[in-house]
Amino acid sequence: MPKNKLLQDLEEYFETLGQVRNLAQNYDEKLFNYLLEESKYKEEFKNRFFIFNKKALIFKMNEFLTFLDLKNLSGSFTSYANKIGLANKTKSLLKTNNEVILNFAFKDGVIKGGQSKDEQKTQEIFFNEILARDEIDVLFAQKVLQNFELIGESKNLQEYLKDNPNLLIKGNNLLALHSLKKLYANKVKLIYIDPPYNTGNDSFNYNDKFNHSTWLTFMKNRLEIAREFLRDDGAIFVQCDDNEQAYLKVLMDEIFGRENFVNCICVRSSTPSGLKTAHREKTIIKTKDYILVFAKNSSGIKLKPQYTRKEKWDTHYNYFFNKDLNKVSKLTEVMIKDGLLKEKSTINDIDINNKNHKNFYLKFAKSIFRGAPEMPKEQKQLSLSNKDTIISYLDSEGNLQYALNGNRFSFLQQTIKPVLNGAILEQDISNLLCDFWGDIDFQNTQNQGNVNFTNAKKPEQLLFRIIDMITNENDIVMDFFAGSGTTLAVAHKMKRKWIGIEQMDYIKDITKERLKKVVEGEQGGISKAVQWQSGGSFVYAELMPLNAIYKEKINNAKNNNELEKFYDELKTKAFLDYRVDIQDILKDKDFKELSLEDKKQILNLALDSNMDYVLYGDIKDKDYDISKETIKLNEIFYGDENV
Repeated sequence: MPKNKLLQDLEEYFETLGQVRNLAQNYDEKLFNYLLEESKYKEEFKNRFFIFNKKALIFKMNEFLTFLDLKNLSGSFTSYANKIGLANKTKSLLKTNNEVILNFAFKDGVIKGGQSKDEQKTQEIFFNEILARDEIDVLFAQKVLQNFELIGESKNLQEYLKDNPNLLIKGNNLLALHSLKKLYANKVKLIYIDPPYNTGNDSFNYNDKFNHSTWLTFMKNRLEIAREFLRDDGAIFVQCDDNEQAYLKVLMDEIFGRENFVNCICVRSSTPSGLKTAHREKTIIKTKDYILVFAKNSSGIKLKPQYTRKEKWDTHYNYFFNKDLNKVSKLTEVMIKDGLLKEKSTINDIDINNKNHKNFYLKFAKSIFRGAPEMPKEQKQLSLSNKDTIISYLDSEGNLQYALNGNRFSFLQQTIKPVLNGAILEQDISNLLCDFWGDIDFQNTQNQGNVNFTNAKKPEQLLFRIIDMITNENDIVMDFFAGSGTTLAVAHKMKRKWIGIEQMDYIKDITKERLKKVVEGEQGGISKAVQWQSGGSFVYAELMPLNAIYKEKINNAKNNNELEKFYDELKTKAFLDYRVDIQDILKDKDFKELSLEDKKQILNLALDSNMDYVLYGDIKDKDYDISKETIKLNEIFYGDENV
């Protein structure tokens, strides 16, 4: 559609629409003369922006200013959506009356984040906590769950719901979190999330010019409620990349407290190869992700140290202590004598990838040692004064120590730890893992869990390390950006309880199916590392849609005629956003000239986002026709079965 003819007429006469705005706000006679007498569109101007009252014309200034905000209306969804915009109780545009400025430094908004398909793009509604407090209260109220399904061990569903079940919930994660808050506040030991990175290439691809602020508000809303789920000794791990990492850290400082920041882990997530290197002369190639770690309370958190396998033999370990003979020999001499090394071999010839070498050093880890100068002054002096004599003493913790010529024996056994070697967890010589994790393969995870999921699926080994670091068996692990279900699958195999939330439609075919296979004994990922066989169970359920039903009908309309069939239903049955007058939209000339797809998006915005799902408080409303079984299951789930 060409530029709106009325706007074009005004702009040609007054040069700028800013000048027109000033004239309108001052009720300038020059503007009125033009609108009512001089313009070739004077009849249309008169009918749209003036009302007759006892032979007098009254100028509808707010409507006229709203009309000016359309500016270069080109028939696009974005341009028309500006016409709806943010509004206060009087439905006047906040953009017009300047009552609110979107400034992230004063974050007081809520963004629901309503996508269920990767390809969807939408302008999200910001609910302002000052102007829309009652709407937010409704938005965050508990929602009805439907389509309950118990998967796994054959328990009675009603009984299982009473026993803190593993949960997989389909629906908007912000609303689901608020529905679960009363049940699980202060009970979750670990939250891991891998949210959309706001790169423009993932499912968070909102069609607005405040994408960065939108993403931060989106994350703020979810992190604030997430904190309420954590136990006092719990922690949250949030994975991200450079696109938002610095801003996310500041946001999490504010929500969790700078004093509760644990560390920022750098993870090597890719290698520089193929198309990734095409722009190497213009940028530094990205091969890393970040994981921001915050404790609920830094004084309460306790981490289990993690270790990685050494890449080669540590040549400092070059002595062998035969305790029976009280004799020290060179390690190479012992291995040559045992036929493990050739004559004249050096310490550099010990190969940790050689099976026989490995068996030897694991067997004699309490005999192989390096000299360590750190020892109590008294014992050190005694050792130095008894040259070439092995002395022994008890340290402050009561452990037997040995020393020779002023050096304590530091045995290899101290470095033997459980380490991940591919999909195997084994005892081996190790290094303490710090804040750089470069040993996990991110490149071959597409089919882990026997499901094909290409959207940045994380390796099970990564989640094993995080879950092992912070939790014990039966602790609750939560992931409210569940994706393909990696966090939940690993938690299940490690005998943790878990809660997963995912609003994308693939939850049914990918996430749920992957977890079914875990219950049945799937052997990929870390299964062998933790000796997983099969077992356990979980409950799948969905937030019960309300307006979402009408949105589905709108989106499935194949032409304008089909779409128009729903107009009466929208006006009489759907819950409409208080900021939008559906009657005016349907009569609006600009709306009628939009494309079918743009009309669909406008109508979706007109539906009240509070009412996408049925409120639990309305579960017995006869208009919803909810079955007795579903009502009963919800009452059990929410702890109201005796009501």
